[in-house]
Amino acid sequence: MSLLTSLARLRAIDEGIAQPIATVRHCHLSARPMVFIPLKLSGEAAAPLAAMLGTERATPHLLVVTQPRNRDLRFAWAAELAGLLLPYIEGFLSGTETVERRNADPYERVLDAPQLVVPNPAGVAFTRLLGRSTRFRRPDGPYPVPEGVPMLGRWLTYFAERAAYPGSSLTLAATEELGRHWASGQSGLEDANLAALTGWITEGPSDDAEDPLIWPPAGPATDPGFDAEVLAPAIESGSAERVTEALRGQLEPTWRLMWQAIDLLGGLPAGAGVAQRWEQDRGSFSGMAAQIAEGAPPQARRDGAIAAASRLARMERAQAAYDVQRAYDDPLVMAEYRLTGEAFAGEVVESDPGRVEGEGRSRKLRPLVVIKTDDPVRLAPGTALGTPQRREQGAELVSARDGRVTLKITKGMGRSKTPAPGSVPEVGERVCYTSLTDDFKGSPGLPEAEATPWTHGGPPREYVPTDEDALEEWS
Repeated sequence: MSLLTSLARLRAIDEGIAQPIATVRHCHLSARPMVFIPLKLSGEAAAPLAAMLGTERATPHLLVVTQPRNRDLRFAWAAELAGLLLPYIEGFLSGTETVERRNADPYERVLDAPQLVVPNPAGVAFTRLLGRSTRFRRPDGPYPVPEGVPMLGRWLTYFAERAAYPGSSLTLAATEELGRHWASGQSGLEDANLAALTGWITEGPSDDAEDPLIWPPAGPATDPGFDAEVLAPAIESGSAERVTEALRGQLEPTWRLMWQAIDLLGGLPAGAGVAQRWEQDRGSFSGMAAQIAEGAPPQARRDGAIAAASRLARMERAQAAYDVQRAYDDPLVMAEYRLTGEAFAGEVVESDPGRVEGEGRSRKLRPLVVIKTDDPVRLAPGTALGTPQRREQGAELVSARDGRVTLKITKGMGRSKTPAPGSVPEVGERVCYTSLTDDFKGSPGLPEAEATPWTHGGPPREYVPTDEDALEEWS
């Protein structure tokens, strides 16, 4: 937890209401999200109990497994879920655009993509389990499952994996996103309670949010008291209606809270980097759809060495880019880096826009800017800098002493011999510079799987017997 977030939590306790820790929304919100609230049977890793889902807040769909330990009923439930989710997902595949790429063939990208919204990270984990338990099934052969169930598993696996990708908005956990934008006066563990967190944000803490009879858990696990006193007798009675009504009472409060959370996030303006990240999401979704259309097999249970290294490199680059974009989009996020000395803000007190370096054809425009700041600057001379005010601009730290920072502008001034108007900060202008930049180095090339040693998935070495082997054999 950062210093500013800790301060916001203390202030929330003092004022009795959650404090904003972001000025803009850092996730994309679809015009038609699919709200998905899964429930599982207690004591079972991936036995579905019920789900409430839909794209309209007034018309939720409730799917119930009246006997969760019955395999046929579980897969019939999965088939019903597929009947709702797959048409929603496939509905985004009709409209596409051609995207040109440098040094690569163009590809087709969907104009919009689906969005799955679950209550909390535990809901994402259970979605991943559902995907794993269904994507390898077959509609024919021994132990067949209904049509659509294997495809449902592939998409659930994809959305669950995408939830771990930094900056992605294809799958959102409501408590996680609310926690990125508001700081409550409770612990991080208590923030996992959707009712308690939304209560802190809207009107302050309330005892009602902690009462399981009024605010049931947002899943995927149910309340132990409900399990013992309501659910177990309903299942043992054999009455499908009784089980359905019991589970409806557990899910409807969370359904209302989910749409309240979406409204809270929708009340914030989107950050400048959100649209770019959503384009990447649309590209990823298009790639997954193309793999399915080409007949690719389901996702493997675990990545091989090369695939795992490649995935890790992509996620590290995405995390770095996400951190930079959030800081550039949001002054409150940038303030965290100003406290640590990785960024500074101040007023321009000197500017030399016409300064050049070199002679003849090697002459380069390199303006100098002096900034007066009260922020601690813990950056070494020569550090590359960027600024939210001029995102295409690059600078280099020359010196920093006695509250005066001298920096050299290195790019983003146009191609003429004089800087473009407005490209160099002027005296009296308030600016912010940071060592956070999006100039990332590409990951090193990875070998083909066949070129890796057998310990990493490659072929085993050919065995060639030696004289010592012969001696051991006949000794």
